[in-house]
Amino acid sequence: MSDRNMKETLRNVIENMPSDWLGLTTHRLDTYNEELAKVEFLQKFEAADKTSGKELSELPTAFDYIRLGHPLSCVLEWAIAKETGLEVESVISFSSQTMPILAVLRKNKFLNKKTKIFYKDSLPNNFDPEDLRSIYAYEFDLEKVVDFEKIPSFEGSTIVINDEVDSERVIGADFIVNLYPSLGSVIQVMKNDHEYISEIQHVRRRESIAMTPHNCLKVLNKSIGIPATESNQADSSKLIKTINEITSTKSAVSIGSCGLSVQYAIMMGLVHYARDNHPGKDIKFIVPPNCYGGTNDQARRVAACVENVEIVDLPVDSGKDMVQELERILTEVALENAVPYIIAEIPTNPRVEIPDLEKLRATLKKPRKTSRESDAVGPVFILDQTFCPNVKFFGETGFLRDASTISYVSGSKFPSGGLCTAGYCVANDSAESYMSYVEDHLKLCDNKATDLQIEILTKNMPSMNERIASAYKNTRSFVDLMEKKLPGVKINFVTQELADATFTPSVFSLDLPTKGDTHEQRENYKRELNHKLISMMIEAIPEESKHCVSYGQLKGCYWTIPATSTQGTTKESDKDYIVRVSVAADFDLKRHQEVFEHFCADIS
Repeated sequence: MSDRNMKETLRNVIENMPSDWLGLTTHRLDTYNEELAKVEFLQKFEAADKTSGKELSELPTAFDYIRLGHPLSCVLEWAIAKETGLEVESVISFSSQTMPILAVLRKNKFLNKKTKIFYKDSLPNNFDPEDLRSIYAYEFDLEKVVDFEKIPSFEGSTIVINDEVDSERVIGADFIVNLYPSLGSVIQVMKNDHEYISEIQHVRRRESIAMTPHNCLKVLNKSIGIPATESNQADSSKLIKTINEITSTKSAVSIGSCGLSVQYAIMMGLVHYARDNHPGKDIKFIVPPNCYGGTNDQARRVAACVENVEIVDLPVDSGKDMVQELERILTEVALENAVPYIIAEIPTNPRVEIPDLEKLRATLKKPRKTSRESDAVGPVFILDQTFCPNVKFFGETGFLRDASTISYVSGSKFPSGGLCTAGYCVANDSAESYMSYVEDHLKLCDNKATDLQIEILTKNMPSMNERIASAYKNTRSFVDLMEKKLPGVKINFVTQELADATFTPSVFSLDLPTKGDTHEQRENYKRELNHKLISMMIEAIPEESKHCVSYGQLKGCYWTIPATSTQGTTKESDKDYIVRVSVAADFDLKRHQEVFEHFCADIS
C-alpha cells in the first residue's frame, strides 16, 4: 500500500470509527475468539469499508480487555507493519516505554542469550540498569552510538531504542523500540520471530498495558498530518487526597496504568526491599491457586525470573479456611527463616467469600520464631481490594489497621466506572516504608497512569461509594428474588451480617439446580442451564445485559461463564463453570427480575 493510500485509509477509519473504540475498557465476549485475538479483527478490518461506521462497528472483538489491546492499537500496529513490511503480529504497542525492552530481556534470560541495547541520545526515563540487573536478574550491555545506519555485529540479540521524534533508518537490529514521548512505545520484532512475539505480548498482558486508545489515536492522527492538541499534565493531588480519604490512609499513593501493573510494582518493590533489608533470605509469595488468573500467573512469572523467590499455594476455597491455612504456612515459612509476602483477594473471586478478619489480623500480627529460635520476618499482606474498594481495612478502626498491609485496586472497576484501566495502591502505617520501593518500580517500568486516566479517576472516584451502595442494593434485591424463585439454587454472595460490616459487593455467582445420574450428566445439564439463563437475559435486555466479565460499570449487568474464563487461570481444573453476574447502580431491576421469572417458568 502506498503512503498516500495508507493515509487515506487511516483518515477514513478515524472519521468513521465507533465511539466505543475510544470509550470501552472491556469488550463483548460473544464476539471474542481468544485463539484469533487481533488476527480475526484485522482480517475483517482489511476487508471492511473504512468509510462505513456500521461495518467498523460490526468488527469482532480484538481482545477481551482493552489493557491487552483494542481496535485502535490493532490499527496502529497494522499501519506500522504495512509500512515496514513486517507481519502484523511482529508490531506490538505499549503504554510503557520500558516494558517492551524488559520483555526481550526476560525471554533472553530463559534462553541464556546475550542482549545488547543500542541508543543514540538517551534511554527511556527511569530506565535503571543497576536495578534491572540486580533485582530483575536481567543481563545486558548498553552501547551509545552516533547513528543506527549499521548496527555492529553481536552474538546475541540487538535492541535499538529509537526516538520517534528523531526517527531514522535502522539496519541490522533484531528489535526496534520506537519511543513516543508521553504516549508509550511500539516494538518491532524485525525477524518475525514468533517465539519472541508471544512472550512480548504476554508481558503486555500481565505486567503492563497496550498503548491506550486516546494515545493510539494521537499517533495515528500525527501519521496523517493532524497536529496533536496541547494537553496539560494532569494534577494528581486531588485524586491522591480522595484515595487517602476513602482508604483512611496517610501513606503515599501509587497510581499505575492498570491493576496488574500496580501489583507488579508491589511484587518487585517488595523483592527489592527484602534484598536491601533481609539479604540472603528466600522470599515466599503466598498466593491462592485459583485467585484472579492475572495475579496467579504474574506471581509465578516473577518467581520464575528471580532467584530465591518461590510461590506457596494458599488454599482458600472448597472448604479450606484462609486463616487456618495461612497460620500453617506462615509457621512453616518462619521456620525456614524466609520472607513471607501474601497476595489475596477479599472477597474471593468467584465465590465471594470473606475470612474472619479479626482472626486474620491476629494471624498476620503473630510473632513467630525460626528453627533456630530467632525472630522470624513478619509477613506483608498484599490485599486485592478490587471487589470492595469502599471497605475500611485501614484507619483507627479498620479490619487490618495494624497488620502490615498494602492494598491495591483495579481502577477499571468502581473507581472509574469502567472508563479507564488505571489502578492504585496505598499502605497502612505499618507498611508505609514499602511504598517508596513500590513507586520506584512503577516508575522504572514506566507503568504510571496516563494523564487522561488520572483525569477520569479524579472525576469519578468522589461518587464511588455512593455507586457501590446503589449497586449493592440492586444486587441484593436480584439475589433475593433468585433464592425465592429457585430454592435449590446455590448463590455465592455476602451475608446480611457481612453487608452490615460494610462488605457490599455487587457481584455474585450462582450454581443452578441440576439433575442427572452421573457427575458428568449433572455438570453438563448445569452448564446448559447456565447458558440458557444468560442467553435469555441478553436477548431480552440487550441494552443492559452483556456478555462480559467486568465489574463496577456505570450501567447495566454483565454475565460470564465460567466465572474465571478470561483471566487465564493456572489450569483448567481451577476454572469454575458457574455463572458470574455483576450489577451496576444504574440497572433496570424490575425488568431483569421479570426475565428471571420467565426463566424459572421455562425450566420448571
